[in-house]
Amino acid sequence: MLSSTAKIDLHSHSTRSDGKGSPEQVVTEAVAAGLDVIALTDHDTTSGWAEGSETAKRLGIGFIAGIEVTTRASVINDEGEGQRFSVHMLAYLPDPKNVELQSELTDSSESRRVRLKKITERLSEDYDIDWDAVEVELASGKTAGRPAVADAMIKRGIIKAREEFFEFVFPGSKYYEPNRGVPETYEAIRLIRRAGGVPVIAHPMARGNGPTPGQPMPVAHFESMIEAGLGGFEAYHRDVPEHVTQWLEKMAFEHDLVLTGSSDYHGTGKPNRLGERLTSAANLEKIISQATGFAAQL
Repeated sequence: MLSSTAKIDLHSHSTRSDGKGSPEQVVTEAVAAGLDVIALTDHDTTSGWAEGSETAKRLGIGFIAGIEVTTRASVINDEGEGQRFSVHMLAYLPDPKNVELQSELTDSSESRRVRLKKITERLSEDYDIDWDAVEVELASGKTAGRPAVADAMIKRGIIKAREEFFEFVFPGSKYYEPNRGVPETYEAIRLIRRAGGVPVIAHPMARGNGPTPGQPMPVAHFESMIEAGLGGFEAYHRDVPEHVTQWLEKMAFEHDLVLTGSSDYHGTGKPNRLGERLTSAANLEKIISQATGFAAQL
């Protein structure tokens, strides 16, 4: 039984995707930050679970195995127009041996490489960067994502930090390419459930990607995700606006869903710090009670 005062951070990344530290380092830093439980949720991979779990056991901290699954949503807006956008789904405690889940993660990883090559090719028209330089960054087992291109450009002295990269490689820019070969959001939710995991939407409507205060909220889209099996919302995140958090709290109460708080820690190079947002013990216990794929380590 978790203490009601336990410090729980349910979203972090290692070098197995786009983080700066190894799974061992992330867990070690979580201990130093005074956390009682840490979740490792690398993008589209379970490859860091064993190292993270072993380190947590040795250091005496709780460990929750997770994945941040990349998905694409298709919705119709109020004007009747179709919209496509990326939705990241945190999958807590799914079965890592589930064939269907692993097949989808493999397909997503391959799609990421295709996307990254296109972005690199477009950048190479204006900058001294090529795919060979990016592959060096991916050689350590990183998930193919835009931070790998940013790191390659940093090494070549083109930019000084990842933040600079995202100022000119963003949706709508001439260098950007969406990740098209990933599962549809509702199907990803159902897949996570079939694998025994609990799907929680990561940083919903963060960074201005949602209605401003006073505008209508996307009720129909969220109710469709809930109907598909969504387990909750990462409502407490530095990039989720306060008016969105308040709406998510109300939605969670109405549908008896989980509310989580997390740092989305990536190590050095980003301002996010371990433990800056926390999940209550009651909400973590709710996740654990629903999960049948993999055991929590507490």
